[in-house]
Amino acid sequence: MIADVLAEATEKMTKAVDVAKEDFATVRTGRANPQLFQKILVDYYGTPTPLAQLASLQNQDARTLVITPYDKSALKEIEKAIVNFPNLGANPNNDGTIIRVSMPELTADRRKEYVKIVKGKAEDCKVAIRNIRRKAKEDLDKLKTEVGDDEVARAEKELEALTKKHTDAADEALKKKEAELLEV
Repeated sequence: MIADVLAEATEKMTKAVDVAKEDFATVRTGRANPQLFQKILVDYYGTPTPLAQLASLQNQDARTLVITPYDKSALKEIEKAIVNFPNLGANPNNDGTIIRVSMPELTADRRKEYVKIVKGKAEDCKVAIRNIRRKAKEDLDKLKTEVGDDEVARAEKELEALTKKHTDAADEALKKKEAELLEV
């Protein structure tokens, strides 16, 4: 029972760190990257659809991305979704068959702004990890009558170690992304 609680907490904490890393990938650096467009949802016939399901994305050069829609009728909606996506600052150009997205050069102020955004995402990840820890601790406390105080105390120490490991992983991912953002 204790092992189940710890295994579930580990799985959820790992997912929280993975989600944070995916979110970090959507915050742009100095070059165009198809991952930046992973979270963009396009209103496709009334249904929010991920851009990657509607079009192929290729790098043309370091600051230009070419989006080729599978359905040409979705061009306007894709363009509108890119323009309205927060923190991207991209300039889409529609030529009737493809969309070229030019990423503007990052200024020092814009880089600092992106670092703040990434730090906020990292903090959200840590909050999620602490919430998972709190829930697991409550589950362990419910097991005290069945397995005894010593076993629960040992499991709580293990839970704290898991929490520290995952918050450290989130911090490490934050440091990497911060260095990537500040690199000129």
